[in-house]
Amino acid sequence: MGFSEHIKITNNMARIIKFEKNDCAPCAQVSAYLDQKGLSYETINPFDQPDLAAKFKIRTVPTVLVLENEEIQQRIIGFKPEELATIAL
Repeated sequence: MGFSEHIKITNNMARIIKFEKNDCAPCAQVSAYLDQKGLSYETINPFDQPDLAAKFKIRTVPTVLVLENEEIQQRIIGFKPEELATIAL
């Protein structure tokens, strides 16, 4: 089974976290894309929650993580619609 098929099957159980900061144009693009696809996600500012950012090794924003059972299944850095589409099934 391919990775995108795996996400498709378990999307209702997957947790999506988007790390972003204010005044970040690519962050806004990612939010708009996820909203358009009807995906629910959590938004975290890594500067407000540095412990959580360190836990997930966030180095830049935007970073989207797809978690399943608290394990990272997918990491998307920046606004990359072709990669975001794999979670928007």
